[in-house]
Amino acid sequence: MASNHDNHHKDVKYVEDSRILARRVPNIPKDYSEYPGKTEPFWPNFLLKEWMVGAVVLIGFLVLTVAHEPPLERLADPTDTGYAPVPDWYFLFLYELLKYTYASGPYTVIGTVAIPGLAFAALLLAPWLDRSKERRPVKRPIATSIMLLVIASIFVLTYDAYKAHDWSQNEVYAWDSPYFDVEIDTSHPAYELYVQYTCINCHGENLEGGAAGVPLNLIGSELNKDEIKEVIINGQGSMPGGLVTDEEDLEALAEWLASLDGEDE
Repeated sequence: MASNHDNHHKDVKYVEDSRILARRVPNIPKDYSEYPGKTEPFWPNFLLKEWMVGAVVLIGFLVLTVAHEPPLERLADPTDTGYAPVPDWYFLFLYELLKYTYASGPYTVIGTVAIPGLAFAALLLAPWLDRSKERRPVKRPIATSIMLLVIASIFVLTYDAYKAHDWSQNEVYAWDSPYFDVEIDTSHPAYELYVQYTCINCHGENLEGGAAGVPLNLIGSELNKDEIKEVIINGQGSMPGGLVTDEEDLEALAEWLASLDGEDE
């Protein structure tokens, strides 16, 4: 008898009635207390922490921008062909990447599009590529290794770019540099020699210096006339010697440069 009763109920079919309102279940996050320290609800716990960290970083960045003035360079000079522009420090690793053979010249698209594109794509796809539930780095060797490799590459490329560039030349472009407070008398006869012997190409129209030459508008405070003549004759650094061939012109130019000591300003 019991068996017939069970079989009878097996044949019963239940049909949903659309007139009955569906039961609405409130959106309550799951209870993660069984997994302490391993996971947490995205909203509001995780997202709130992200917002708090972002707010602290943003406020700290704003404080730094107010407390420290940016190291501005001189005004843009389209006639200065010796100036070597470089990007800001956070793009130096990409700048250095373009110096390699496989990422420059005919392969520039690799260094400018392919490699950065793959890196950012991998970053965006990271949540789907690595679905491990572990949060400890030692338990995620692949993700941890890739992260360390990227950080090391950025550090090495940035350091190489910094080391290869002569940043001492850029220091003279800061607006608080004393070289910008000196006005040169361009009507002086020796200034014509300065232009005639193409000194202006490397040292600037106002002797303020450039990427290819040091400032000369206060050179008299560092070198005397004889020392200046020796530099002009023998050269120094990237400056070749023997540029001024006439002895009288050499004497007049050296004497004028030696008088530029800033004491009359």
